[in-house]
Amino acid sequence: MATVVATASAPKALPSRNASLWTAARTLWEREIVRFYRQKARVVGVIASPLLFWFVLGSGFAHSFHSSGTGSDQYLAYFFPGAVVMIVLFTAIFSMMSLIQDRNEGFLLSVMAAPVSRSAIVLGKVMGGTTLAAIQGMIFLLFTPLVGVHPSLTAIALSVLTIALISFELTALGFAIAWPMDSPQAFHAIVNLLLLPLWMLSGSIFPASGAIGWLRVLMRLNPLTYGTDALRNALFPTQTTDFSLETNLGVTMVFCFLIFAASWAIVNRRTNQPAA
Repeated sequence: MATVVATASAPKALPSRNASLWTAARTLWEREIVRFYRQKARVVGVIASPLLFWFVLGSGFAHSFHSSGTGSDQYLAYFFPGAVVMIVLFTAIFSMMSLIQDRNEGFLLSVMAAPVSRSAIVLGKVMGGTTLAAIQGMIFLLFTPLVGVHPSLTAIALSVLTIALISFELTALGFAIAWPMDSPQAFHAIVNLLLLPLWMLSGSIFPASGAIGWLRVLMRLNPLTYGTDALRNALFPTQTTDFSLETNLGVTMVFCFLIFAASWAIVNRRTNQPAA
């Protein structure tokens, strides 16, 4: 009888710290997915706007390429990876605007008060935004026949990998920018000041080889340049690019790690500040 009582009164094993971290992160990830796809207008806008932008801007810029013997179709093909990156940029960055909304509504405060690691917030939100951005970018790959490209399975696999890496780095960057902010207007200002030039100087619209000296240096320092170039490597292996696929993927992976580590450090630094 004593044995039975002792066994019955034994405390239940508590979940491990890692299990708690992954459970919380998965919950936040699922919340991001569900919230996005419940907003039908947002889903349509993410695809339709870059598609229209790609066709209109690509057709307009194509005239500047006629002097070098490159036609409209060729420029639309050149601009195609940039349009994919634009979709990823818009989805990843603006999905992180929900971080500001969560703070203003009190949801983020309740998450931070929960007995889980603050790292779960970074992991869950970043993975949620990464998933959304990657899915939208991969959907846009269905339009490759419009530029006369019929990628092989290897090219599709490399494109998917590249889109996933770009999605991760841009989402983590959006997280690092949005976390200290309390106002969506301030976030929009940063987007207009930093993120749109980041895309424009990534080789999406024009190659770095055709830019003037100081602009070429900025494009070389832009980490998004290597992701865009890697996507162009994958989709158009016969095109001349500034760097090899291996170099582009390597630089992109390094930046993914650095910006995610920076996001994690920002969350923990602000969390550990003593109360006023």
